[in-house]
Amino acid sequence: MVNIAVLGYGTVGSGVVEVIRTNQAIINKHAGDEVHIKYVLDLREFEGDPIQEILVHNFDVILQDEDVKVVVEVMGGEEPAHRFVKQALEAGKSVCTSNKEMVAKYGAELIQVAKEHKVNFLYEASVGGGIPIIRPLISSLTCDDITEVTGILNGTTNYILTKMRDEGSAFEEVLKEAQEKGYAERNPEADIEGYDACRKIAILTSLVCGRQVDYEDVHTEGISQITKTDFLYAKALKGSIKLLGTYRRIEDKVYVMVAPFIISEQHPLYHVNDVFNAIFVHGNMLDDAMFYGRGAGKLPTASAVVSDVVDEVKHMGKNIMQIWETGKLELGNFDEWKHKFLVRIHSEDIDDVNMDDVKKAFGDVLYMKADGVKNETAFVTKPMEEGAFREAVKQFPGVLSTIRVGF
Repeated sequence: MVNIAVLGYGTVGSGVVEVIRTNQAIINKHAGDEVHIKYVLDLREFEGDPIQEILVHNFDVILQDEDVKVVVEVMGGEEPAHRFVKQALEAGKSVCTSNKEMVAKYGAELIQVAKEHKVNFLYEASVGGGIPIIRPLISSLTCDDITEVTGILNGTTNYILTKMRDEGSAFEEVLKEAQEKGYAERNPEADIEGYDACRKIAILTSLVCGRQVDYEDVHTEGISQITKTDFLYAKALKGSIKLLGTYRRIEDKVYVMVAPFIISEQHPLYHVNDVFNAIFVHGNMLDDAMFYGRGAGKLPTASAVVSDVVDEVKHMGKNIMQIWETGKLELGNFDEWKHKFLVRIHSEDIDDVNMDDVKKAFGDVLYMKADGVKNETAFVTKPMEEGAFREAVKQFPGVLSTIRVGF
């Protein structure tokens, strides 16, 4: 029997307990041993819940119990989660987590600590919820030179953008609905401003490149400025707007960003709708692959966590090699990354925008019209460097919005 402890009895923590108790026989079979929950750590009481019998309020109880071999961290946040996890690894206990904030900031360090103590630190559920993506990058795609990872990494924003596209609703209206349904937090900033997706693409890039990518260095934009009119132009382009987290290597330079893109009907991520997530991977041998599923939610996320528990039980006493060094990866100059852009400029009349000025600033462009849109001029640029585009936009005070075009 292998004893485990669960840190946190919130949505994911209670899901971990439910998954293990519901699928106990299947889990034991795959683990090759009986997985037994000995402790659950939480500051609260849960009167009437059977979990109360194994509930503890002091992490030291778990840390000092030599019978606990695996610790499941599902508390969230950087601290005290990081301190608890590091102490557990140093005490010879394997750890698995769904905590993207902690993994993005301390992943390389904790992998090294685990290696030194011949235990494991696994974090499948930190990106994509129930979608298997970390394990494929670590063990399945190890013969490929991966040059692109692009994903819809946040279910809340994907739900909002899908509703705006399909129903013509305003951003604020759909956000309120998402909050009422529990898809968005009362304070939705981490989702709608792209911070959640930023941490996830930083983790994926660190794994692909084998060195630390600090999420603070990743150019990040959210969806709070996207409007119904933007979707009318996306429709005219036979595309849709998605919030994408992207890693791309171009001529030995690594670029990373999170931002809304207009993508075409032919793009594999176009049909990923509602709260679903998907991650597109391109390798020089694999070519294209996509991982799709529920990127959040109690049981899908808990399922991914428990899969890590199974792996750690199977590899007890043996460290699973991961290449993610603490040395920082130098990213390419974001201003040099080239994209196409949709530009919308307010104009009562088309003559209000001087076409010669547009060409001088942006080069040759494709002028656009969208059904039902008046009093503005819109166009799509050819691929431009980010820095040059930003300077060009400054010359037109009437700019209403700009969105990158991914085709």
